[in-house]
Amino acid sequence: MKKILTLLFIVIFTIPSLARKNFYTIIVSLDGCRWDYPELYDTPFINYMAENGVKSGLIPSYPSKTFPNHYTLATGLYPDHHGIIANSFVNRKDGEVFSLSNPKTKTDSKYYKGEPVWITAKKQGKRVYTYHWPGSDVKLKDGYPDVFFNYDTNHLSVSERITLASQAINSKQAPDLIMVYFEEPDHTGHAFGPQDVNTKNAIRNMDGMLQDLWDNVQNGPRKDSVNLIVVSDHGMTMVTPERKIECRKYLKPYWFDRIEGNLPAQIYCKKQYIDSVYNALKDIPHQRVWRRNEIPAYLHYDSNKNIGDVVVSPDEGWLVYDQEVTTGGMHGYDPEYSDMHAIFRAMGPDFKKTEIPHFRNVDIYDLMCHLLNITPAKNDGNLEEIKSILKN
Repeated sequence: MKKILTLLFIVIFTIPSLARKNFYTIIVSLDGCRWDYPELYDTPFINYMAENGVKSGLIPSYPSKTFPNHYTLATGLYPDHHGIIANSFVNRKDGEVFSLSNPKTKTDSKYYKGEPVWITAKKQGKRVYTYHWPGSDVKLKDGYPDVFFNYDTNHLSVSERITLASQAINSKQAPDLIMVYFEEPDHTGHAFGPQDVNTKNAIRNMDGMLQDLWDNVQNGPRKDSVNLIVVSDHGMTMVTPERKIECRKYLKPYWFDRIEGNLPAQIYCKKQYIDSVYNALKDIPHQRVWRRNEIPAYLHYDSNKNIGDVVVSPDEGWLVYDQEVTTGGMHGYDPEYSDMHAIFRAMGPDFKKTEIPHFRNVDIYDLMCHLLNITPAKNDGNLEEIKSILKN
């Protein structure tokens, strides 16, 4: 009798893990999709996901920018740890400026630390396809995803990405993980602001694309074996021309070598003038100013040597800018601002029907590894924080 009970115990607790090996995961990122857009606008498919799966939001990592946060989603590391600390910054070793507009630096593996999920999966016998996912076109020491398309959103249209992802998941040799990036509603949100009719239309269009993807899954051979996750890298808030801070006019040109970015602004100072720069800026309203070693711990942004000597973080809705500011949308602010929070929805065989408070985006990497039934690399996330959304 004891042997029978033991065997029963083994069977009961082995079946879920064996079953999960046959499940597949698609993760779609809608760049700049704020957590509350589905409450503001008509998004029938995203609402369907909330009713049939997990509804929550993501707290981005600082700074709440596209490239740093997409690589955080992929690695589970804060930007301070994975190296992509901003969309542009100075490499202190050689003075080179990392920039998304420079293909040479954007795809240089020396800037990318940690292990993205496509490499973790590949090492453990899984297959991953990526469609324009930021950072997946960088050749790391363990190579690329099994299939990838360069981070050049002019290469494939949104509908082409949907078509290719649908064909992949319905193919005979389907990949275990598919990662799809959409540049909307971010582009429209920047141009018009988060509450403009054009942004509303962009979100509705993306919702329709998600519906098309799911319809294709449901009409394919794996309709009951696919987990779908919808995320974003950050939210969006409104900026106006009068809300700008011109830092340069408070500084002497010989105090610093370069200023990179505006959310935050990274000031690379002459060593002897770090305090001069800090003291000149610290009392200006509508911004916070830190020396690199004094950045608040909750931002996880103080150990990377490529961070500026002085960091200027404007209040929500304000910009550090020397040129004309136009009315529109912006992000990059402190993740504590709720407008910076991003969407999270998930449904499929591994997910419960539930709603949980917003959680840190560093937990997404561990979540993907769990769904793939693989061991994650060392990272800053903690699956225990969100385990309540999972059936097993």
